[in-house]
Amino acid sequence: MLIRHKRPGDLTENDVTPERLYLNRRAIMRGMAAAGAGAVVPWGAAQAAYEDIPGEKLDYVKGPYRTDEKLTPYESVTTYNNFYEFGTGKEDPSENADTLKTEPWTVEVEGHAHNTGKYSFDDLVDPQQLEERIYRLRCVEAWSMVIPWVGFPLNKVIERLEPTSDAKFVQFVTLHDPDQMPGQDWPVLDWPYVEGLRMDEAMHPLTLLTVGVYGRVLPNQNGAPIRLVVPWKYGFKSIKSIVKIRFVSEQPETAWNKAAPNEYGFYSNVNPNVDHPRWSQKTERRIGGGGLLSLFERRDTQMFNGYEEEVAHLYKGMDLKKHF
Repeated sequence: MLIRHKRPGDLTENDVTPERLYLNRRAIMRGMAAAGAGAVVPWGAAQAAYEDIPGEKLDYVKGPYRTDEKLTPYESVTTYNNFYEFGTGKEDPSENADTLKTEPWTVEVEGHAHNTGKYSFDDLVDPQQLEERIYRLRCVEAWSMVIPWVGFPLNKVIERLEPTSDAKFVQFVTLHDPDQMPGQDWPVLDWPYVEGLRMDEAMHPLTLLTVGVYGRVLPNQNGAPIRLVVPWKYGFKSIKSIVKIRFVSEQPETAWNKAAPNEYGFYSNVNPNVDHPRWSQKTERRIGGGGLLSLFERRDTQMFNGYEEEVAHLYKGMDLKKHF
């Protein structure tokens, strides 16, 4: 079957509980060099702390969103995961995700947009837009991490795909292939995994399409080769291994909302004032904090996961207990 490719640069764009990559590496190296040596994060200085991290290195610029909080250790980031396509246990993804084949990879764009079609990974990713952002990740089970993601703003892709005025929401779809994702043999969810954002949420500069972590190519268990990171929402909104992007006019179905609508709302913003029906969201446990005592240490959950100043205006006038 022939796959039609377009280059974005040429376009005129539990209990039910949520939550290697093929880069054109030569293109990335050329693109980052063209961006200017002053913008590229140099290895050996700023990246010295990452030198012992396994995997292939990425070149990227230092992104605008950072935090001074202690980073979650790479080992925790890559072995404590929610990725039910590979099993419901936290260690299952790191143990089972080697079955996922991520090259070649295509993402199909559908719906209300001028530039629909199938895009190879390299057509979709602009190497000159790769940047590192240090974001908090807050999971609905009341644990959190601080992770240095490498990716590019989703709004840049959306602009090049040129959605029409009928596009009010964006829906994302994960690969559905039980041979590669053995967890899909079990009816934990209505596969494939789907997620969605309102258009203004998708266009917000915090929303990141992610291809790496800790300066390295994104491991399979973390959502290779391309995933979403929406840092003010619970982690299950950050869909992994994306194969479809749909521009739709009505609020789309999402995997966890279909599975348990009384527990997982469409918006799923981090809100300590709205408890999960089976546990409190007022506090959280930071993974990888160090030592046995860290298992019992709790910290207050921040509204919108600490990004209230940046995103609260998106929900002005909304009842956030009703629209949870």
